[in-house]
Amino acid sequence: MAKRKDRHLNPEPFVPDGTESVKSKKRSKAPKQHQKEEKMISSNITSKIMKEALIQQKEVQEEAEARDNANNSFLAVEEPPKVEDDDDIDEFDGFTETQSHFGGYEEEINEEDEKLLEAFLSKDKSPQRTLADLIVQRIKEKDATVASENRPVPKLDQSIIDIYKGVGKHLSKYTVGKIPKAFKHIPSMQLWEEALYLTEPENWSPNAMFQATRIFASNLGAKKAERFYRLVLLPRVREDIRKNKRLHFALYQSLKKSLYKPAAFFKGILFPLCESRTCTLREAVIIGSIIEKMSIPPLHSSVALLKLAEMEYCGTTSYFIKLLLEKRHALPYRVVDAVVDHFMRFLEETRVMPVIWHQSLLAFVQRYKNEVQKEDKEHLRVLLEMQKHKLVTPEIIRELNNSCNRGEKVDDQMLIVSHVSVINKTIEEDRFDIPDVPMEED
Repeated sequence: MAKRKDRHLNPEPFVPDGTESVKSKKRSKAPKQHQKEEKMISSNITSKIMKEALIQQKEVQEEAEARDNANNSFLAVEEPPKVEDDDDIDEFDGFTETQSHFGGYEEEINEEDEKLLEAFLSKDKSPQRTLADLIVQRIKEKDATVASENRPVPKLDQSIIDIYKGVGKHLSKYTVGKIPKAFKHIPSMQLWEEALYLTEPENWSPNAMFQATRIFASNLGAKKAERFYRLVLLPRVREDIRKNKRLHFALYQSLKKSLYKPAAFFKGILFPLCESRTCTLREAVIIGSIIEKMSIPPLHSSVALLKLAEMEYCGTTSYFIKLLLEKRHALPYRVVDAVVDHFMRFLEETRVMPVIWHQSLLAFVQRYKNEVQKEDKEHLRVLLEMQKHKLVTPEIIRELNNSCNRGEKVDDQMLIVSHVSVINKTIEEDRFDIPDVPMEED
């Protein structure tokens, strides 16, 4: 035992030159697998990295619990969950009121452009249809006795009504921290719209709206998420912009989170906004900044362009078309032709088109000029004679002139242009006119 202790204290005994010991041979063996793994791990792992790893592990566990809870119907719950219970809620740091209410977008509102756009807005100023309007109409159709009530209650179990009314009161004052687990059960319920109606979404705080958008975007299908965006999120966003002339930071983050389901975002927010024909330039700039900054799959971008091009025109529609064109996605010929037809609808337009209309046409010609048919280019030239802008129109004409037609190769067109621009002329030289060249001797 004493020898072992001495060996442990002196792991590297002196060995004369030219000799080898058994111990040194043993130490020269390759390290074991667990020793390799220890060497691969950096010794300077910071507490920040370890904290991020714990957060990711917690998120994985929460997602697993959410999937397990989704398989169970909430209707089987006998007792309402406690709002203050730490087991029923997630942690959320929240957005402080000192954060930017502009959400990182720049307000580029020109008063002259806004006046021109008003000529293309609808005169119908009816408010946006909300979830409350839909549920109240549904209740009144089923029961005529509640027609006189301002906010009738759907026919559900009284315990469920009490639970979600309590959840609604909590969400109206919510700032940071905790969301009731009963609220996370709503996506798995059959009557999820009625349960959501009981929480009174129009009274939620902005931070509660962000939490709700995060939950519904993750747990609802595309069709249900579309209805949530259209009936809850969009009316709240438009109301906040109308009242404050800007958008709360938490609501801006909610819009960003909603784009994680692109199809639901376009069908639930962008298309209803444009179809209402009441979208203001301020709303277009704020919501358009989401489209500009976030990544969108090319297929969804193509479908959105096709839908906007065929839609009844509103001034701010050109702004969204321009943003989608500047994504530089490869578009099918059907979408390219639809965009051309969209602009040709203004051939006989007598009103002065806003600058954003000319800019969207310029963006289209710059990106897809080589995919447009020859006859369509001639039609666009005729259109430019009717609708002119002193700065933008010359650029559009220049792009059309320096482009090839659909089906032609770009190399062939460049070859034709080079033959036109280059003059083949023999070089004349005077063999006696030789410049002085310094020699090494000089």
